[in-house]
Amino acid sequence: MAAEIVNSEDRLEGDVIDPAFALHRGGKMAVQATVPVRNADDLSLAYTPGVAKVCTAIAENPEQVHDYTWKSQVVAVVTDGSAVLGLGDIGPEASLPVMEGKAILFKQFGGVDAVPIALDCREVDDLVETVARLAPSFGGINLEDISAPRCFEIEDRLKERLDIPVFHDDQHGTAIVTLAALRNAARVSGRQLGQLRAVISGAGAAGVAISRILVEAGIGDVAVCDRKGVVSADRTDLTAVKRELAGFTNKAGHSGSLTDVLAGADVFIGVSGGTVPEDAVATMAPDAFIFAMANPNPEIHPDVARKYASVVATGRSDYPNQINNVLAFPGVFAGALQVRASEITEGMKIAAAEALAAVVADELSAEKVIPSPFDERVAPAVTAAVAAAARAGGVARR
Repeated sequence: MAAEIVNSEDRLEGDVIDPAFALHRGGKMAVQATVPVRNADDLSLAYTPGVAKVCTAIAENPEQVHDYTWKSQVVAVVTDGSAVLGLGDIGPEASLPVMEGKAILFKQFGGVDAVPIALDCREVDDLVETVARLAPSFGGINLEDISAPRCFEIEDRLKERLDIPVFHDDQHGTAIVTLAALRNAARVSGRQLGQLRAVISGAGAAGVAISRILVEAGIGDVAVCDRKGVVSADRTDLTAVKRELAGFTNKAGHSGSLTDVLAGADVFIGVSGGTVPEDAVATMAPDAFIFAMANPNPEIHPDVARKYASVVATGRSDYPNQINNVLAFPGVFAGALQVRASEITEGMKIAAAEALAAVVADELSAEKVIPSPFDERVAPAVTAAVAAAARAGGVARR
């Protein structure tokens, strides 16, 4: 219906309405009841007086909120609009189309209901307090498009304060999918993660999380670069987050620029934008892996990357091996909610990555180290792995 509506405010491309505006008119979501209200009897059960019995039961035993409300199957998708896609700080209202999109992906790919919430506040204290006060209505919190370095503190403080999963998808979703693709790239080339030296361009939310999960998974070494070069312990200009990052990366003690540290590297992972010169790419080790994930313009164009790399991945859907967060977050939350996990641990993230990699284990090639987002095996595999890891890690409550 929405696509058929013509409105003078819809954007035109020539004489044709831009289909993106036509699709988004009126929003992409609606609330739908799961029980009928057809007559007075239904009304008395769904609302007063029948609802009072359920309210009283929950008041006496708060854990029953999971059984008699939507809490155990719904996630809040929360942003302040400060770092939306590649658009930057566009504010809460302008972020809503993205949050709606995220919410419908939760439902379509993971069977998880989600509610988009765009907050008009920027201070860390205000964001933490607001989300914490909203939390009783939800089984999990998915933080989205919140700028670094604020996103790190916000997530950490909410994890300390809440007893439900808190997950910043820009960090951990990207990290899970990257690890899965890298594991399979290594398998295609007959190598182990422990034999690889990686270089990450970008020390923001995604770069920090990818570094952490690669180290946890046993990467040989990883050096992270920001605009000023390699993040190393001898630099005096590092933020608290980057000082911590320097403490568990760059075991070889590299210094200098991105192009300096790229020489001889087995893996390039780009989460920063910008452009890497082809002559620097040419200095990488033979049979390198290039994951240039800036979107829509990868740091290294796939045509250039293929000259030097045995496996190439991007963030784009029009090239093979798309590193797409939708492969991770629906299943991660579905698994966590299934067992009423109190948090999402590093073990659960690694389990998600391993399950995702295993989906295409019998179909591996340089052009297929990661499944398609539309592969129906993905969400069930990730869900089951995350639930099992939550139980093994002692954070499951059923």
